[in-house]
Amino acid sequence: MSSLLKSVMRLAPLKSVASPLRWSMASSTSRPFTRSLWHMCSSRDESSVLSGLKLKTPSSLCSCGCGSRHVHSKGERELIEFLSEEIATETKNRKVKTLPTEVEGFKVQTDGADVVLSKSSGDETIEIHFNINHTVDNESEASVDPTMDKAEFGELKSKPTFDVDLKRGTTTLSFTCSFFDGEQPQTEDGYNDIFGIDEISLFDGAWDDKHYSVAGEILDGCLYDLLMNLLDEKGVNNDFVEKLQEFATSYENHLYINMLQNIQKFTSKK
Repeated sequence: MSSLLKSVMRLAPLKSVASPLRWSMASSTSRPFTRSLWHMCSSRDESSVLSGLKLKTPSSLCSCGCGSRHVHSKGERELIEFLSEEIATETKNRKVKTLPTEVEGFKVQTDGADVVLSKSSGDETIEIHFNINHTVDNESEASVDPTMDKAEFGELKSKPTFDVDLKRGTTTLSFTCSFFDGEQPQTEDGYNDIFGIDEISLFDGAWDDKHYSVAGEILDGCLYDLLMNLLDEKGVNNDFVEKLQEFATSYENHLYINMLQNIQKFTSKK
């Protein structure tokens, strides 16, 4: 065998190996990259692979349980914790879960602390206006030992001063009424009023300070009684005023709970 042929035979195996390798390399460059992050890291320890994907321990969350990523002061934490308990207690103890839309035939409209009860009959409209701010019985609350539990001195009731407006056209006969403090002496017929007339006024258009008004306490006794009878005929009597008080108490409590919740949200945020 010639030296030339021997050289060719020695090179032949190398050529047969190199050719598939070149095909494999060429094919790999034409295929899309499909390996996932998991396959790329499969040869590594699992804990080391996922260490960069695991969430950090939320050590920066406030310990008061509010979920905030900002740490609150001691005073804020104590306030948030107390508010949670107070809201739960007030919500559990409230008597009325859903506020009524009517009170003894009067439609209810609310705007914050302002309340309007209204109804119409023929050409006359009766509107009752009151505001529930600072209407909870302060005197009974002030006489109670502050260390006593709420259950020991009973329910605090709202007793708002209220205006009764009898409207006919553009003219209004207006009564300002309020609850009596304590028990009132019975009348000759055995009737006990729980409210009285503080002031009365008659005016055209909108109320203005220039309109004359007179205090109920200086009215002639007979005239006062007749005006109370008129209110009774319009549906404003003891029974109605008790219902008004119940609604005012429930609504005041509703706003109180809502305020506590808003204070809690405000304190929790940073």
